[in-house]
Amino acid sequence: MPRSAHTRTWKSYIHSLKLFSDRHLTAVRLRRYYNSARNMDSNLLDAYGPLLLMFIAAMGISGAILVLSVLVGRHRPSRAKDQPYECGIRPTGDAREPFSVQFYLVALVFILFDIEAIFLYPWALVYRELRLFGFVEMLLYIIILLAGYIYLWKKGALDWNH
Repeated sequence: MPRSAHTRTWKSYIHSLKLFSDRHLTAVRLRRYYNSARNMDSNLLDAYGPLLLMFIAAMGISGAILVLSVLVGRHRPSRAKDQPYECGIRPTGDAREPFSVQFYLVALVFILFDIEAIFLYPWALVYRELRLFGFVEMLLYIIILLAGYIYLWKKGALDWNH
């Protein structure tokens, strides 16, 4: 066997051994992390036990804090303590005064655009796999988003002066 052929087979052997060890280690890692997912049908407590434990701990701690504040806190009501606190300024007018619809519209528009911006994060994570299709889809999404923003701007929903 010529020396170059022998070197070539030795390198291919090392390469295949490396691929096998990488696959084997990956399989071991996957088995370790996904064992509870395979057993999910048989025992739901494995899957939802930590969530239930967290919920019980949160309720227990919040209940303990409330009980301790009632037991330890001073209870001396006065006229000054019963008044609403507004940043150190004495309250004026009625607290149940109706607000302009403009405040609610701006809040809804903010929430709408905020939630739509959240969809950009998962897209950014898989952008390379989506290639041109993902770019065109997100471009259409942003164009529709901008069309809605321009519509609201032209209608005066973002103008505070009127």
